Amino acid sequence: MTNGSAVPLRRWLPRPLPDTPTRIFCLPYSGAGASMFNRWPDLAGDTGLCPVQLPGRENRLREPHFGTYEQLAKDLVEALLPAMDRPFGLFGHCSSALIAFEIAAVLHREGLPMPRQLFCSSQVAPHEGPYGSYLTMSDEQLRAELVALSDSELDDSVLDLVTEVLRADVEANKAYRPAGPVLLDTSITTIGWSADQEVAPELMSGWDQYSEKVHRVVLPGVHHTFLDAPAALLTQLAERMASND
Repeated sequence: MTNGSAVPLRRWLPRPLPDTPTRIFCLPYSGAGASMFNRWPDLAGDTGLCPVQLPGRENRLREPHFGTYEQLAKDLVEALLPAMDRPFGLFGHCSSALIAFEIAAVLHREGLPMPRQLFCSSQVAPHEGPYGSYLTMSDEQLRAELVALSDSELDDSVLDLVTEVLRADVEANKAYRPAGPVLLDTSITTIGWSADQEVAPELMSGWDQYSEKVHRVVLPGVHHTFLDAPAALLTQLAERMASND
């Protein structure tokens, strides 16, 4: 597998790297690429928003799948470390909140700069998973979900490719079973959504075991409301990155 440093930074960060006081690296969930954040602005307050492109999808379709969350986190740390030269955060929704956590865990183990904020949206704590409806779906059901979530009609060949990526991502999620809670030297902001039928906000209390500074937020919306970058979410990102607690 290609390690992170062998891939140019621009492949991991398709948007120009913002020269802002703080940055948040935004990780796409299962089956998706950086374009998932197309409706997000470049900034939340003074914080630059940096969608991350994972291998095996979109403009990196020819690259092999990342394999496991553990390997992906190691590659991401190696690749993104030059861009972690100022206070930064990690944002993940659903499955990608686990990837964000694993990145923080790698940084913690290696004694590297830690994120100021770990934003975990719609995901149970790592030791309480794997969790989610996708984990038990057949390929046909996953395909139907992709059709339902797509903004445009996908032809069969594209749908086949995206379903294959989604299946590989789901298998990585199912295989991710960290031993237990790790106390991280960072603040964690859990973001629940009031009408989320996939991960109810009250299921996220297990994150309290991962930091001495956990900030719980419940925003109005459903599981995929975050895709529209609602003002309430952008405000939370900006305010939490400006805070030291």
